[in-house]
Amino acid sequence: MLMLKKPQLLHAEVVAHTQVFKVEQLDLRFANGTEVRYERLLGSQDGAVLIIPMIDEQTALLVREYAAGVGDYQLMLPKGRIEKGEPPLDAANREMMEEIGYGASKLTHITTLSQAPSYQTHATHIILAEQLYPEKRQGDEPEPLEVVPWRLDNLPELFATGEFNEARSVAAIYMARDLALTARGQ
Repeated sequence: MLMLKKPQLLHAEVVAHTQVFKVEQLDLRFANGTEVRYERLLGSQDGAVLIIPMIDEQTALLVREYAAGVGDYQLMLPKGRIEKGEPPLDAANREMMEEIGYGASKLTHITTLSQAPSYQTHATHIILAEQLYPEKRQGDEPEPLEVVPWRLDNLPELFATGEFNEARSVAAIYMARDLALTARGQ
């Protein structure tokens, strides 16, 4: 494996800041002397959670919500920002209660994913939620979310709907399916 030396940070500065985004400009010098200016979106320092709530061994609960980025309603897994100082598993349980009206007695951190790591610092913790129980909390969604149960053995039909294409949700639903198959010894 090639041992790469990280570039030297010459300067970092936030050049734009909105209600949602911060854009940071980085001036870097690479080991070969090349100097480059990059821009990146700064994510929340604590990251976010994306939850795979399993109502039974084969059925995940999805939500249909408006996605402003694509201007349409999409099916996806429940997700949300981790509040300052909040552990990811607590954030996952809170977000489930707010978005789908369930908590979980068993929460398992599966992995942490990045999105466009060349341009963003954002990290999403993928959490498997099992042993669900009803509990609803007030959230920050502008309208009630539709909860849609979906069997893991029916993923081709889910993708055929055209509504389920958010990359983190797609990766996570496959992870949940593989975990379910492993648990059944397949």
